[in-house]
Amino acid sequence: MNLPIDRYDTLVIGAGVAGLTAARLLTQAGRRVVVLEARDRVGGRVWTERTDGMVTDLGASWIHGIDDSPVAAAAGAFGMRTVEFTVGGYQSDSRPIAYYGPDGAKLDDAATRGFVDDIHALDAALVEVIAASAVNASYRDVTDDALAALGWADDRVQRVREYLEHRSEEQYGARIEDLAAHGLDDDQIAGDEVVFPDGYDHLPAGLADGLDVRLEHIVSCVQWTADGVAVVTDRGRFAAASAVVTVPVGVLQSKDFDIQPPLPDPVAGALSRLAMNDFEKVFLRFPTKFWDRDVYAIRQQGPEGRWWHSWYDLTALHGTPALLTFAAGPGATGTRGWDESRVVNSVMAQLRRLYGDRAVAPTSVNITDWHADPFARGSYAYMTVGSTTADHDALATPIGGVLHLAGEATWTDDPATVTAALLSGHRAAQNILGRAVAVEAIWTASPLT
Repeated sequence: MNLPIDRYDTLVIGAGVAGLTAARLLTQAGRRVVVLEARDRVGGRVWTERTDGMVTDLGASWIHGIDDSPVAAAAGAFGMRTVEFTVGGYQSDSRPIAYYGPDGAKLDDAATRGFVDDIHALDAALVEVIAASAVNASYRDVTDDALAALGWADDRVQRVREYLEHRSEEQYGARIEDLAAHGLDDDQIAGDEVVFPDGYDHLPAGLADGLDVRLEHIVSCVQWTADGVAVVTDRGRFAAASAVVTVPVGVLQSKDFDIQPPLPDPVAGALSRLAMNDFEKVFLRFPTKFWDRDVYAIRQQGPEGRWWHSWYDLTALHGTPALLTFAAGPGATGTRGWDESRVVNSVMAQLRRLYGDRAVAPTSVNITDWHADPFARGSYAYMTVGSTTADHDALATPIGGVLHLAGEATWTDDPATVTAALLSGHRAAQNILGRAVAVEAIWTASPLT
């Protein structure tokens, strides 16, 4: 039996920040817009859990640099409280960090300074090496070349090599040999970073206010022609003159999300060179704070830190002693399928190695599983070997004048962020309208203005 077709001016697939931004601007412009969302909530990979008075951002957590940030401006307009928590692009210093050596002993100030100076020297040498790298070079290739040119002793090289591996994993959830040489070109933070003690989900909630959002509508097929776009969901069919597709790269690449005819180049080529990462968060709350005072992060070096090497002190958010660590890259794949107790025991074994019996058991735990989420299939996208930074923008090339892709993976300057998602939604709306629209309208005007 053929289902009836609901017709609109524009269909937006996905009620994350990109989709809600596009829908808000198009609705303000007088377009009849419907947002189709597979989940039972808005926000996409912005997801806040509230349990027993605890607020936990399981997806996006930070604004990575509030200087000239539209997300910071929107958050302010929506009355979202912030707490400064600047961790930078897996920074080695700038904020207080406690380093522990391969033997589990805390590094003194001189040893810490020497290690940090080595990181800065390597980063300086990397600039020219990456610029001269081949298209198929990995981040492992360029960092090894830079390290070889510095001529350091083996032990010194190994400490920095480990740091670079962890940087790739924690920044993009990818093994260093799988990440393109240019995969961290965007790794620059302008201004302080902030987190949201009341939850990041107030942002998509504010963006969604007044919009026609249909929750629990799972899109399985998108059909496009020069005349418009039609989509099939488990709750009916929809058609419009144009559509904005904001599903993550992992969903675009899956057999469960069919686009007909198939995406053309340069979109298809760009999509083939991006991949969803392996990156999960592990939140641990404790009855007492047993770790170093007045530090933002704790890091350990050596083979014991293969998976669990960095912890971030979140105590300031709610006054409850709490640490955040990441299962990233090999840590994520290695622990996939583990139950909560096994993950916690593995993490706590490393904390007890550093702090002994002071490292008491956590009172509550949150562990994400974005890889298993059928509507995400990972946390965010990264550039595989052979990709270039231009692939992000190429992914957003308008298709047939009717189909537009948006989302964090489609923005070159700051991919894998909420800022990228918002700006990509803004761009998609402008492309459909054929004119410039002030980004400030996203948070200064209602959808029906």
